[in-house]
Amino acid sequence: MITNASKLALGTVQFGIPYGIANLTGQVESSEVTRILNLAKTESIFTLDTAIAYGESESALGQHDLSEFSVITKLPEVPYGSLDIAEWVNWQLEGSVSRLKVSTLDALLLHRPSQLLESFGDTLYQKLQGLKQQGIVQRIGISIYEPKELDLLCEHFHFDVIQAPFSIIDNRLSDSGWLQRLKGMGTSLHVRSVFMQGLLLMSRQQRPEKFSRWNDLWIKWEQWLEDTGQSALQACLRHALSIPEIEKVVVGVDSAAQFKQVIHASKGSCLSLPAELSMTDSKLLNPSYWNDL
Repeated sequence: MITNASKLALGTVQFGIPYGIANLTGQVESSEVTRILNLAKTESIFTLDTAIAYGESESALGQHDLSEFSVITKLPEVPYGSLDIAEWVNWQLEGSVSRLKVSTLDALLLHRPSQLLESFGDTLYQKLQGLKQQGIVQRIGISIYEPKELDLLCEHFHFDVIQAPFSIIDNRLSDSGWLQRLKGMGTSLHVRSVFMQGLLLMSRQQRPEKFSRWNDLWIKWEQWLEDTGQSALQACLRHALSIPEIEKVVVGVDSAAQFKQVIHASKGSCLSLPAELSMTDSKLLNPSYWNDL
């Protein structure tokens, strides 16, 4: 069972925009990006996750030597009315590799995979396959918000990589059966949101009042941590890293010091979870709903 730091992937949204409910420092400065990337190499963390939609993230990464890294980026939503889908993809990809200063990508994912089910979906998918055949990208895939999106998408298309939310309270991938199904299909699974943007790491005093409707869950969570002698950081990381079906656990950090804490906390065994920590409420599990709470 792999539970070491090499299974981590470095999420870089904070390099391009101020991101996360727990972010108090804003966008990461270039000098700090350098320290974070150097630490990643030292700890054999060689996968970087970015996206065109992440503001200046690709450009910030491109200021550094990425030759030792495998880089994953994501295409944004295809503008409706685009007359030439293949040319639009080419234009987006050329911009990405130019900003990143790389010649190939480990993976190219779609940020809005539901568009594959629209009239131009087959054209879009065939273009992605063509890029893989040309060797410009090694793998193609999608980034999803909820496992139920896979029901239709995987019926019509095969993906090399799927990125999905997963956390110690979010067992939708397992409960839906997709955790095992993806493995059987030969599709690699990368998970994000293991800290739920830092919400799972907050103390009762730090947690915004709008999340108080789930106080019963927070009480059980804090009690379990106290009973087991774990920190929230250790529990969140070790749980995700202990799942054999997960290839990479994507974590974002605001500083090298924070990254060191993540790496240190990841080294250890995961304790068995009580069933009552599992949650299915999308209003909590999907951050896109949080502004409406």
